[in-house]
Amino acid sequence: MAHHDEDFLRRATEAKTRIRQLVPEEARQRIKQGGLLLDVRSGEEYAEGHIEGAYNLPAEELAKQIARLQPDKQAPILCYCRGGNRGALAADELQRLGYVNVASIEGGLTAFLNASESE
Repeated sequence: MAHHDEDFLRRATEAKTRIRQLVPEEARQRIKQGGLLLDVRSGEEYAEGHIEGAYNLPAEELAKQIARLQPDKQAPILCYCRGGNRGALAADELQRLGYVNVASIEGGLTAFLNASESE
């Protein structure tokens, strides 16, 4: 499990006030509707398990690669990481880059998988 320093956690908390977060049930609906599903974790983390159909674009590569992956700034994009912090920061960065239909999964992959186990 990733351990984040105080500055990272502060930035993630601030980002969460500026973005839309979807609970796992809402995220499942959005995934069914299509759009780009971005796993912003490392390649190693992605290889350990991810949501079906997700594209792996590590957070540190986001600004450099997103225009190639999704040039339409109106298209729906859903970001996630393991616990919700990197996903929130990624969604916030995408909004700063001009993407207008962006959200992150609240609680990340962990919450998404836990919700599916309880259904």
